Amino acid sequence: MKSSYSIGEFSQITGLSVKTLRFYHEKGILVPSSVDETSGYRFYDAGKIEKARVIMQLRQMEFSLEDIATVLGQCDDESDILNYLERQKQFLQQRISEDRDIVRSLSEIISKEKAAKKVAEENEFTVQEKTIEPMLIAGIRMKGRYDESGAGFSRLGKAVGRHIVGAALCLYYDGEYREEGADFEPCFPVRKPIEAEGISVRELPGARCLTLVHRGPYEQLGRSYAKIMSTRCEPEIKIALPTREIYLKGPGMIFQGNPKNYLTEIQLPLAT
Repeated sequence: MKSSYSIGEFSQITGLSVKTLRFYHEKGILVPSSVDETSGYRFYDAGKIEKARVIMQLRQMEFSLEDIATVLGQCDDESDILNYLERQKQFLQQRISEDRDIVRSLSEIISKEKAAKKVAEENEFTVQEKTIEPMLIAGIRMKGRYDESGAGFSRLGKAVGRHIVGAALCLYYDGEYREEGADFEPCFPVRKPIEAEGISVRELPGARCLTLVHRGPYEQLGRSYAKIMSTRCEPEIKIALPTREIYLKGPGMIFQGNPKNYLTEIQLPLAT
C-alpha cells in the first residue's frame, strides 16, 4: 500500500471532491498529512482514509461542520471516533424514548381536553342564582395543597360518620388558586351539634349564591368556574368568601367510580 496519496488520488479513494478536500483543509476538519512547500500540492497518508469516511457519514446524517470539528477534536484515532459515535447513539436512543413519552403525554392531554370541551358544550346545567339555607357542618380547617383535602375528609368521616346528613363540601378561603399554602376546609353537614377534637362544628350561614353543577373530573373544574364567573357581568357584583364546592357525586370509600360522571356544585356567595 502506498504511504501517501495525492489530493486527486485521495479524492478517488474517499469519494470527496478535490474542491471539498481543499475546503475541509481550510476549515481544519481534514488536514493533509503534508503539503509540498514548492508546489503547494497536498498529500494524504492511509490513516486519513477512515477519517474522511467518518466525515462523509456524519455529513450524510446532517452533522454541521462545527459539530464534526468538535467530534474530531475530541478523538485522536478511529477507536475514539467509534466510541464517541456509540455514546451519541445511546444518547439519541434515550432521547427518542423520552420523546415517545412526551408524544404519549401530549396525546393524552389532547384527548382529555377534547373530551372536556365536548362535555362542556353538551352540559345541560346552567348558571343559577339561588338562596342556600343555613346548615350545621363539621369541618377541619387546613392549609396546604388541595389534594391533601382527602386526608381531611377521611379524618372527618371517622369522627362524625354516623351524624352525616348530606353530601361532602369544601370551603375555600383564598379567592384564588394556590399551589402551596392554600386555605380550605373539608366539611360534612351533620344532624346535631357534637364535640370532636380538632373539628369545628357550627352553623354555616345561608347565602345568595351563583351556582353551577359541573359534570366531570375535578381537574376540569376550571372550565365551569370560567362559565359561572363570566355571568358576573356587573362589576359591582362581588363574591364573598369562603366559596363552596358541594360534591354531589364523586369517588366512594371503596369504588372510585368514573370521573366523567362526577357531579360538583360550585357555589359562589354574593356579597351583600
